[in-house]
Amino acid sequence: MSTIFVTGGAGYIGSICVEQLLNEGYRVAVFDNLTEGHRKAVDTRADFFQGDLSDRTVLRHAFDEAKPDAVMHFAASALVGESMSNPSKYFRNNVANGVNLLDVAVESGVKKFVFSSTCATFGIPERVPLDETLPQQPINPYGESKLLFEKILRWYGQIHNLNFTALRYFNAAGATEKFGEDHRIETHLIPNVLKVALGQKESVDIFGTDYPTPDGTCIRDYIHILDLAQAHILALKSEKSDFYNLGTGGGTSVREVIDACSEISGKKITAIEKPRRAGDPPRLVAASDKIRTELGWAPKYQDIRQIVKDAWAWHVKNPGGYGD
Repeated sequence: MSTIFVTGGAGYIGSICVEQLLNEGYRVAVFDNLTEGHRKAVDTRADFFQGDLSDRTVLRHAFDEAKPDAVMHFAASALVGESMSNPSKYFRNNVANGVNLLDVAVESGVKKFVFSSTCATFGIPERVPLDETLPQQPINPYGESKLLFEKILRWYGQIHNLNFTALRYFNAAGATEKFGEDHRIETHLIPNVLKVALGQKESVDIFGTDYPTPDGTCIRDYIHILDLAQAHILALKSEKSDFYNLGTGGGTSVREVIDACSEISGKKITAIEKPRRAGDPPRLVAASDKIRTELGWAPKYQDIRQIVKDAWAWHVKNPGGYGD
């Protein structure tokens, strides 16, 4: 039975990938510093190590105990706006600490590394949907830090014979019955809209209503968290090092998301129209032809209503999130 070492396994995406790995029969060791994640979000079937990737001694101890066969790396700082005001945090956490993880993984004889990357490495794309051939030109330190780590992965693959898969995506959404989205600083649209439905916020903002899209609002790519977890598990089994974009191919507008949240919750959602935000492209959607063809990824939840339905069910059951 393979053991997977999951960094950031107490976070939103990491916790659900841990749950699905366990369901598939893997042993899982979670490593998280709990600055963004939640202890209650760690599946009780997993081993848990609290520590920071900046501390190689703690990291080595966790590897010695867990004896992992592979690493899944989710731990990262991921707020675009914050990266523009505090780039140091992003390059230290997403790059330097990532190198610590790679070094300890190599020292421990790990041969497979799955990296949770981002389509933000492409910046403002020349065309959509984004495929893997587009030039990567990040427009913020967050995207740059992830791109730097992708480049480092290439070299570790070449020099240390480390097999790796990097998965790039935009917006993870939805929930499972047990685990859902609870960020201390919530920037994602769906949970913020659902907070209005829960009565925790008075309204939600729409930034820009004059984009060249069918309803004038920005279109973004939302992937159900279960489809995302499935892609990470398929990546574990891949014997070829590569980079893959993950997306639905279509995308959903801000208004469509709000309408779906209203429909599923049965609540009126008050939306406030505001001017565009600087740097927001009209449409960001990823193509996933390559991973579908090469790894057999077949997303099951393409309807925004199903994604919202699962997210809403979790938030109704956990209105205070994980409560820590």
